[in-house]
Amino acid sequence: MITKKRKLANAKVDVNKAYTLKEASTLVKEINTTKFDSSVDLHVKLGVDPKKADQAIRGTVSLPHGTGKTKKVLVLCTPDKVAEATAAGADFVGLDEYITKIEGGWTDVDVIVATPSVMPKIGKLGKVLGPRNLMPNPKTGTVTNDITGAVNDLKGGKIAFKVDKVGIIHASIGRVSFPPEKIAENCQEFLNAILKLKPATSKGTYLKGVSMASSMSPGILVDTKSVQN
Repeated sequence: MITKKRKLANAKVDVNKAYTLKEASTLVKEINTTKFDSSVDLHVKLGVDPKKADQAIRGTVSLPHGTGKTKKVLVLCTPDKVAEATAAGADFVGLDEYITKIEGGWTDVDVIVATPSVMPKIGKLGKVLGPRNLMPNPKTGTVTNDITGAVNDLKGGKIAFKVDKVGIIHASIGRVSFPPEKIAENCQEFLNAILKLKPATSKGTYLKGVSMASSMSPGILVDTKSVQN
């Protein structure tokens, strides 16, 4: 059953048109039908084969205007790093007690940072953290001795992304309450990060398609030419 609001939103989007990033950033606000401050999400289809190690695109990017959501950060570390992690603003800090909680199914955090020295103890949590994209990883800056820098980045709008098994990257890059220009700037920064990671072995079109949507809104096709500087 399509609601009246969704029908009106659908009517505003021309499914046969590829909008410029500026147009899409304005339109995504107009077609939002939720009463809450919906996230603005990007879905980026890449011309890569994720099964090949060098084409399994993943990375991080610091969005200039943040995501509009403050991340809950858990730092897993030795006792000598607890004070630093707490001072940096981590929501949860510790080691053994959190390993036990996670083994019991607790994952009420958005991101987990760990120091390299504790990674051997955390390895066994892969089956719980892996499917939730919560496993600390050096490539995303979440395995580090610079706890202060990592927590500051994550609280300030740094997000991690990776291509899924069908070649698509999904990410939340803001909120519908953001002005259109801030949505567009966050989108451009995110897409720039992806473009910089184009593997040398990727043949044909790398950026195959970009779609923008808010929670429960129709997708807006973005003209890929408008985002490649």
